[in-house]
Amino acid sequence: MKYVRPWNLFLDLQKAKAAGGGGRLLGLDVGEKYVGLAVSDSHNKIASPLSVLLRKKSTLGLMAEDFQSLVLEFSLVGFIVGSPLDTLRNNPGVFQVKRLIDDLCKAEKLEGMKYTYWDECYTSQNIELLLKPLNFHPGHAKTIADKFAAVGILQGYLDYVNRKLTSDQKPSPLLKSSSTE
Repeated sequence: MKYVRPWNLFLDLQKAKAAGGGGRLLGLDVGEKYVGLAVSDSHNKIASPLSVLLRKKSTLGLMAEDFQSLVLEFSLVGFIVGSPLDTLRNNPGVFQVKRLIDDLCKAEKLEGMKYTYWDECYTSQNIELLLKPLNFHPGHAKTIADKFAAVGILQGYLDYVNRKLTSDQKPSPLLKSSSTE
């Protein structure tokens, strides 16, 4: 697996699409016990919830194999990994995310895959607040929350890159020629 900057990952995806390839993206919400997953549509505009993987040191090989299967099934070309990008340096969430990515890299089952980090900015807490009035069983609510937190991370990324792509393609008003008669 190789880290690339967020915008560069999308540019690589656009180049591959123009050459007749392309692919989809997988959003990851990394937690202590679970990893929530969301997948983009084939146009990389909309994120949808996918599943939740159990996260244990003893099941890392199985998790890497699950990711391999998802790469093939959904034609994935990159991972958007949610990470708290705040200014607090001792945030335990950052260490959890980094440890998972390092472990997946060491597993050597996802060679050629690219990944980038995206600010998760309270996605899990926001989803939990939305789910609370629905009175789901706590275990069921947690898996739903993890999947939809991954949707929030991936959708935030997709919205940003698609908006940037659209704004970069529009001519700047400063560059328009103005003729006065």
